[in-house]
Amino acid sequence: MTEILVQAGVEGKVPPVGKVVDHPAWPVLKDAVEQIRPWQAKDGSIDFGAEGAPDPSDAELAVRRVVDAVEELSPLLPHDAAYHQALVKDLRRWADEGFAVPDFLDSLLAFQPAAHREDGLQHLVVFPMYTQNGNPDRNLEAVVLRMVWPDWLAELERTRYDNPLFCGITFEDFTAGYDTNSAVLFPETIAVRQAPERFSWGGIFCDREAARFRRVTEAAVDILGLELPDDIREMVSDQDRCQQAFVLWDMVHDRTHSHGDLPFDPFMIKQRQPFWMYGLEELRCDLTAFREAVKLEADGFSQGRDVQYAVLFDRMFRFPVTGDRVRNYDGLGGQLLFAYLHKHDVVRWTDNKLSIDWQRAPQVTNRLCAEIEQLYRDGIDRPKLVHWFAGYELVSTYLAPHPGSRWAKGPDALDLTQPPRKLVDDVLPDEFPLSMFYEALSKKLRHVIASTRGITAESTQRVAA
Repeated sequence: MTEILVQAGVEGKVPPVGKVVDHPAWPVLKDAVEQIRPWQAKDGSIDFGAEGAPDPSDAELAVRRVVDAVEELSPLLPHDAAYHQALVKDLRRWADEGFAVPDFLDSLLAFQPAAHREDGLQHLVVFPMYTQNGNPDRNLEAVVLRMVWPDWLAELERTRYDNPLFCGITFEDFTAGYDTNSAVLFPETIAVRQAPERFSWGGIFCDREAARFRRVTEAAVDILGLELPDDIREMVSDQDRCQQAFVLWDMVHDRTHSHGDLPFDPFMIKQRQPFWMYGLEELRCDLTAFREAVKLEADGFSQGRDVQYAVLFDRMFRFPVTGDRVRNYDGLGGQLLFAYLHKHDVVRWTDNKLSIDWQRAPQVTNRLCAEIEQLYRDGIDRPKLVHWFAGYELVSTYLAPHPGSRWAKGPDALDLTQPPRKLVDDVLPDEFPLSMFYEALSKKLRHVIASTRGITAESTQRVAA
């Protein structure tokens, strides 16, 4: 490191490296993390008695390489100095204590990205963690990210959509746990001895969301013969516009989980509910973002129109046919939105072509949002089980339940002497199967959706080139 500093011209000063990933210490750190990951068990520990386990000295050497690389890179990121100091201590303690279940609570508490929401600000993040919709094990991961916080978004957050914990972010580079479908960085995924009393940030990678949205939407539009308005076609082809749409959508969606007439705790973290209730909650948050986007478009924000069609297309084209059919609540929400718009003649599938009534789409979509909000408002005065049945009735009005469903037969088909959480076991894994339309679309989009694994804005640019 000293040699690099001398070459930079001023010994003791940080070399003029614009991007963390361009610094020679980054590939060293990344390689060391990738060396450690296969040695770890599901809980993040290393069992040196297991088959294929390393010699303890090799594990210690790999951690030293991570520590040295973090210490080299940290001067590039003075806003993360306290976090990197705590990180180094956590890494060394993990090694000193024999690589038991990792505990990175101290470094988690020191990492405060929401306190420095500055557009373009870089962060180097290293934690033992699972990646949501990615790797389920708490492996060591390293990711370099950049904050997305343009002035127009900061002003909307300050004046209309207060969300002090939200971080819009993009990838610079990452280890294997993010070479997946994961598009979030959440503190609750990190290995700690005890959960903090409250989390102080949450990050969503708008570049990955935008890139996979574009790829799937372009394929779906082609397969379905959908004619897009010129401005929406231009938006789908523009990565930067889509990223702006997604960061706004995410910010409004995220805050909606704790706003409104809620008959449950925010995010439903402490409740076991049938998966259609989670599907309705996620859809409520998306449709709230849609409704706000209609208002923003009327107020002159160009991003407002883009958000509307990002919500419609991602929900209708990607969500229903992504992932397996076991309690797929996001898929259910997408099916419900399509079916609602189809029932109200906003979307039509005729002569093997999809058409959308672009003028009526906003008002009818907002009506579905209003129906879900009324369900919630009424739910405040209902027992839990009655509320679940009301949610089932709303969904089954538009989606056909599985013919073998006990819930579809009504309360008399269930053992109501059991507590509600036990009745969740009577829910079929695929309570609302795909329609024939979506079964056919799923087959045609399967390879396209698989190709979005690990996608970033940079990878879409390479494909385009």
